[in-house]
Amino acid sequence: MKAEPPEAALLRDLEEELLKPEVRRSADQVGRLLADDFVEFGSSRRVFDRAEIIAALQHEAPDPAIRISLTDFSARQLAPGVILVTYRTVRSGPGAPAGTKLRSSIWKLLAGRWQMVFHQGTPGSG
Repeated sequence: MKAEPPEAALLRDLEEELLKPEVRRSADQVGRLLADDFVEFGSSRRVFDRAEIIAALQHEAPDPAIRISLTDFSARQLAPGVILVTYRTVRSGPGAPAGTKLRSSIWKLLAGRWQMVFHQGTPGSG
């Protein structure tokens, strides 16, 4: 099995940033993390572009009692400056719906910083 690329810890941090409500509400912060040609295949079965995601995240109203954590994180270099990350998100807290989501993202080093170019969320089990 190949070792994770040295950028794995940084990319995990960036994924965790995108889970924080205060980051998600900031068009500037999200815009810095998403590439201009970003595409998301949502767990809702919809396809979103960068502008649609930024707009949707600004209107989220998360329950402050519910926490989303990231587990089973893995990173694999696909090409120089291109890394696939996969992980599971788990919701916890009073009234949190049961279940997890499997997630994958492709990050690309663009102009000296990592930006997400693709993301997919899929309902998970267990």
